[in-house]
Amino acid sequence: GETFVIMGLSGSGKSTLIRHFNRLIEPTAGQILLDGTDITALSKQQLEDVRRHRMAMVFQRFALFPHRTVVENVGYALKLRGEKRAEWEKKAQYWLEIVGLDGYANQYPNQLSGGQQQRVGLARALCSDADVLLMDEAFSALDPLIRSEMQDLLIQLQSELHKTIIFITHDLDEALRLGDRIAILNDGEIVQIGAPAEILLEPADDYVEAFVRDVNRARALTVETVMKPPTARISAETVGEALAQMRGQAYAYVVEDGEYKGVACQERLEEVAESEGRDTPLCEDVLEDVPAVSADAAIETIIPDTLESDYPLPVVNEEGELAGQVSSQSLVRVLADPDAQAESAGDQASARSSAETQERSSPPAQGAA
Repeated sequence: GETFVIMGLSGSGKSTLIRHFNRLIEPTAGQILLDGTDITALSKQQLEDVRRHRMAMVFQRFALFPHRTVVENVGYALKLRGEKRAEWEKKAQYWLEIVGLDGYANQYPNQLSGGQQQRVGLARALCSDADVLLMDEAFSALDPLIRSEMQDLLIQLQSELHKTIIFITHDLDEALRLGDRIAILNDGEIVQIGAPAEILLEPADDYVEAFVRDVNRARALTVETVMKPPTARISAETVGEALAQMRGQAYAYVVEDGEYKGVACQERLEEVAESEGRDTPLCEDVLEDVPAVSADAAIETIIPDTLESDYPLPVVNEEGELAGQVSSQSLVRVLADPDAQAESAGDQASARSSAETQERSSPPAQGAA
């Protein structure tokens, strides 16, 4: 279920490498293992079977049959397997609908735009129901807008299908957007493999560092990359309990059963305690409305809220539980200073560990280093 991106400059060996996987180019040494089976040791017939059933390829220049209709192109692999026309046409039509080409089944490739032809190529690969998709610079020939749309489509489909995808590109922005992990190739040698954040924040050598220098980090990095452990979190029912748990801290994040509810400001709570009493319920009326942000959100999407807030923004996970905090100061430091980025990368584990520890412990509020 992983999207593994191989990237490098032209001539670095990307397309040569991916063609080894299905032996379009015969390797001279080494092994290629697919579920424990060495592809290099297969007979011609066994290799043919792997190509038809286990691996599918999407090419940069579409590689569609010009004399076949769209639906015939999409269902071609199933036809080769011996499926009846009614069966493979039904499956091919389904995948055409999935990739947004419903109604184009009986047209020919030369009647389609480049983006539409690549959608046909993707539908053909998916229709084969192969375990592994090999995508060799599949979007490189497309216009920027169409390319972005195809990336969106691939991300959406992968979230549902969880295929193993090996994606070749020379575009680092595309690699960072699509890849669960990225391999950087230079002159036929893999110089680094890592998650997108690792590639950006901890380049293995000068070559990788030069590669990532001009990347828009605000777009490529997520909140999780820069968040810190929450300064203080409390779980209280009344204003008095909240003040006791805060122990003089200026603010604290209020949680209930682990879920973030708002920010308690000491100055505001003291005013309420004096005017209405310490037994006043700790409700929304006495909390600061500070929006929570998702840990997997891109940094660029939270910059406005971060700059406008008087407090670090609370970071929540998929379950709405408090996982950390992110401030305007940390954003500025990380986006402006590469050394600070490397330091911040180590804070991810600290933030998660702190959140888990505080979740298991009981009040009062706990400080973070």
